[in-house]
Amino acid sequence: MEFPGSSNSGHSSTELSACSSSFPSWSFSSSEFDQPFTEQQLQAIEAIEAAYQSTSAKKRRPNSTLDENGVSCVSPNTGRRLPRSIFSQQSPHFSPLSSCRVNSKMRFPALSYGGRIIYSRTVSEVDRASRELAKKINSTRKGMEQITIGFDIEWRPSFKRGVPPGKAAVMQLCLENSECHVMHIIHSGIPQSLQALLEDDTLNKAGVGIASDASKVFKDYNVSMKQLDEISDLANQKLAGVPKKWGLRALTETLISKELRKPDRIRLGNWEVAVLSKEQLHYAATDAFASWYLHEIQSQ
Repeated sequence: MEFPGSSNSGHSSTELSACSSSFPSWSFSSSEFDQPFTEQQLQAIEAIEAAYQSTSAKKRRPNSTLDENGVSCVSPNTGRRLPRSIFSQQSPHFSPLSSCRVNSKMRFPALSYGGRIIYSRTVSEVDRASRELAKKINSTRKGMEQITIGFDIEWRPSFKRGVPPGKAAVMQLCLENSECHVMHIIHSGIPQSLQALLEDDTLNKAGVGIASDASKVFKDYNVSMKQLDEISDLANQKLAGVPKKWGLRALTETLISKELRKPDRIRLGNWEVAVLSKEQLHYAATDAFASWYLHEIQSQ
């Protein structure tokens, strides 16, 4: 099943926009994308990960079975499979808020954002993008009690002891399934128009670990975000079982049976680079879109 604004065909359907008409063409050389890991190191990481997955697979409970959705349905007391009729009313590829444990070894189709990505990196570009987003938010408010945007940030990690990670470098804001903003705030800072959005207590900002993100934004830019909505808390209210601290990737698999891919070469890459690559832009937009979409399906 295809989801609004998502695509299984990769990046081909994504439109990239720059806020400046003088923005250079989308062509990047490998030197423009600083990768903290060498290819040899990445292969070593993948080998360790594969070995771990192989070992974990052998430990899977023998009485655990998968239904057609890739959901492992095991009674907590007897180990018996729950009746298929419990899931018969749900879409064959979509199991939101299922009380069954999603099998961690099941390969799901990728969640890939297919809407428009608006990239801004200078002060004037970020200011203009923030004003346009504010106009769209105000227009959307009409007839709606509450407006929510998907929120996320990225920063350059540190791999040396005693060296702190970089400042929040990229901020992603997603209001709908057709348009996401990726703001390169390491270069622009946070102009007043963007600060007004972040401090607006009538605008929900939804994300996983969003309190930590807000704390980093305050530490790095002295901007106090308001009206934070933790998606993990919503999920714990909806899902049966002991509350847990979710990651965005695990929550995406559990709620919509989609895989949120997070390759290390991008996730741990240099988000302070002069111009973000297409891969970085798509990764950043997809995270914000996932936050927005998971909040929407749980609020219905």
